[in-house]
Amino acid sequence: MTATRFGQHVPDILDCLSQLSNSAVPTPPKLARAMLDLLPDEVWSRPDFVWLDPCSKSGVFLREIATRLFDGLAEWEPDFLKRREHIFRNMLFGASTTEMTGIISRRSVYCSADAAGSHSVVRFGDPQGNLPFVAARHDFDAKGKCRLCNAPQDLERGDTRENYAYAFIHGTYPTEEMANMKFDVIVGNPPYQIDSDGNTRTMPIYQKFVDQAIGLDPRYVLMITPSRWFAGGLGLDDFRTRMIADRHLAKLVDNPKLFDCFPGVEIKGGVSYFLWDRDHNGDCEFSTRINGRIMSTMTRDLRDGDGVLMRDNRAASIVKKVRGAGLPSVENRFAPQVPFGLRTNFKDSADASFPGSIPVIYGSKIGYVRPDQLERLHDWVDRWKVLIPMAGDGHGREVSYVLGEPIAVAPGSACTQTYLIAGAFDSREETENYANYMATRLYRFLVLQRKITQHLTPERFRFVPMLDMTRGWTDEDLYDLFDLSDEERDYIEATIMPRGVNLSLDSPLPASHLPGGSKYRPGVDEPEVEE
Repeated sequence: MTATRFGQHVPDILDCLSQLSNSAVPTPPKLARAMLDLLPDEVWSRPDFVWLDPCSKSGVFLREIATRLFDGLAEWEPDFLKRREHIFRNMLFGASTTEMTGIISRRSVYCSADAAGSHSVVRFGDPQGNLPFVAARHDFDAKGKCRLCNAPQDLERGDTRENYAYAFIHGTYPTEEMANMKFDVIVGNPPYQIDSDGNTRTMPIYQKFVDQAIGLDPRYVLMITPSRWFAGGLGLDDFRTRMIADRHLAKLVDNPKLFDCFPGVEIKGGVSYFLWDRDHNGDCEFSTRINGRIMSTMTRDLRDGDGVLMRDNRAASIVKKVRGAGLPSVENRFAPQVPFGLRTNFKDSADASFPGSIPVIYGSKIGYVRPDQLERLHDWVDRWKVLIPMAGDGHGREVSYVLGEPIAVAPGSACTQTYLIAGAFDSREETENYANYMATRLYRFLVLQRKITQHLTPERFRFVPMLDMTRGWTDEDLYDLFDLSDEERDYIEATIMPRGVNLSLDSPLPASHLPGGSKYRPGVDEPEVEE
């Protein structure tokens, strides 16, 4: 907490901690307090409850829990020293993520890094008290990946280097001495990802902590994680399915705005914290929190998102109306990802056309290939097409473009993985109408409900209905078609920015990608797109 002494502001030291590493983001005290507010009041007056933070970085959760228990247990034990002794010795437990975070955590909780020393508020027999760092080892398979967390083998670099084998998910904590201990409340901010030297694809790891915590069957689990799992994330499909279906998920608070919870730390897609309640069996109280304030709350069935967790309460009624029309989805019109088999960084194209060549649309230029270099969808070359950039607006903003600019092209070209083919058509008219349909606010609003980061897949478009493309559609036409209220129309207009289209209906090559065009960047190497 902050305090004022002699007219001066005294900051909380834990507010001053910076990010320790890519996997260790300390929780600001204000955020920890907001999370603890989700727990029922009765937990603060239960002297028999045992609390666990299995991934302590700064000790903030145990410190804030202790502060509340000091007050909540005052009637049970009026003597402060006896009450403090009971709380620290019998109620609060944790495991630090590293040796360093163990020192920081004990300093925060016990007022001393040495829990057995004279400065510790409670004198333990062990210098680590109830907040140890417990070493663990990865269990590597034949491919050099840890069977427990998927970490690469290059993380084992000797006893003097951190190996990121977290005790809670590697079988060393709780320890054998704690085997019979029953935890009532598990609280924490787990590490979010596993990095390795030279590895450009980080693996999420927070889901392992959530699964392990729930697997211990406590009364409550309270954790904060990135919100990417709502709709995507590498290796998170099974976790998302379990969480959405889990009727014990009682409360979930989504923080979609970038930097809102962790100032200076970019977590694309935002973060969210949840309360899992063993005795709850029903819908989830879902809240949106922006700038530290709850903006909306609705109790709803998370399964209504058809495989994703919709993060916008106000959008739920709109999606329900649109899907209630029973129309097929535009998802079915999309070509597979990497439609012609040419990756984003495909390099075997010529800079100029040659007899029999096929032009290929890159993100910033045009290349030319032989027909046999295309791996599939050869017949789509000669169709009218609408392309959409595979990476769009991915930041948590209050207003959004959601998608890049649609590109409508005449028959005769292919494209790299930089683009998804949103649809292939038989006429110029349908192609132009569909490109303009993609630019409508309602189309992009419906995509937004299944999109959490910048990268797109056809599945993100599932809520968008396929309409008759022999006619054009405006947002007003769409609002009337689905009988949206004035309030719903205004919300869409306020949420989604206007978007133009890139029409190339007289040529298979958009002028934007030719010399002098807005997209043209000669000599630019395009990086591989994350999948």
